Amino acid sequence: MSETTRRAVTMADVARHAGVSRSAVSFVLNDRRSVSIAEETRDRVLAAAAELGYRPNAGARALAKNQSDWYGLVTEIVTAPFAVEIIKGAQDRALIDDKYLLIASTESDPAVETAAIERLLEQRVEGLIYAATWHRAVELPEIAREVPTVLVNCFDAEGRYPAVVPDERTGGRRATERLLAAGHRRIGFINLDPEIPAAVGRLSGYHEVLQEAGIAADAHLEISGHATAHGGYDAASALLDLTDPPTAIFCANDRMAMGAYDAIKERGLRIPHDVAVIGFDNQELIAGYLRPGLTTVALPFETMGALGVELLAGMIAGQSTGTGTVTVDCPLLERASV
Repeated sequence: MSETTRRAVTMADVARHAGVSRSAVSFVLNDRRSVSIAEETRDRVLAAAAELGYRPNAGARALAKNQSDWYGLVTEIVTAPFAVEIIKGAQDRALIDDKYLLIASTESDPAVETAAIERLLEQRVEGLIYAATWHRAVELPEIAREVPTVLVNCFDAEGRYPAVVPDERTGGRRATERLLAAGHRRIGFINLDPEIPAAVGRLSGYHEVLQEAGIAADAHLEISGHATAHGGYDAASALLDLTDPPTAIFCANDRMAMGAYDAIKERGLRIPHDVAVIGFDNQELIAGYLRPGLTTVALPFETMGALGVELLAGMIAGQSTGTGTVTVDCPLLERASV
């Protein structure tokens, strides 16, 4: 094995192999077109670099340019299904501008989070995407202000950073409108834990549509399932055991819808013939495999990731994006439960 394959190939190695000066190699490999280099020399340098397997030193280049072509993405659980969608949307959008993501998982630990952001800054990332796996207010460490930063699926309570979040209220409207369009007038609602943004927004959309249809809100038809399948089962059981039970149930997430399916079938009722069900999230491992397939409102994680990078790129380019919140539409996905 030769020396040049045992260690990183340098510009000096390329210069010796091509029979030119190191300065000429630097000009060619850094594409310095303002310097006059004969095409024959340029071709010889590029051929030597390819033959030796030369790779540029990204760290040195970042120091020289004060620019790395990397964005940092920070999230608490990179293996969560929704985080994967955010990452895909962000990376696909970054590639349009020949940028790449450095991804750091924080596991919801503030100390790890600060250390992760510090490490990304050491790598000279041009900006940060801070992504949460569920919609909520967050507090970022002060060092995040050293570079342009955009929040995805979360927001800064102090309003210091631009944020991209799902349009929870409109999503709640879409689900309720779909059930009304199917002829249902008595619609139960199984909500998440109260006061979190998703619960507030989805309930608000539900109430708005009922009011517009001239249907009075009924507190007996609103119950919390605490975001779990077990909670959805208990909540649906309580709704179905009412003297005047609902003919449709809007569940504020797909896990609760899964529990509601069990409660409905346990009573010998059929979906959607006796009771219609709509979920929220479009969690593929649930919505796509329940029988019948679950009609649900999708959280636009991939779109939010892409839009977050688009806003970040604009900030880095000096465009004024402000620190407002951008909401992204939550589309209704039809399957067979309505």
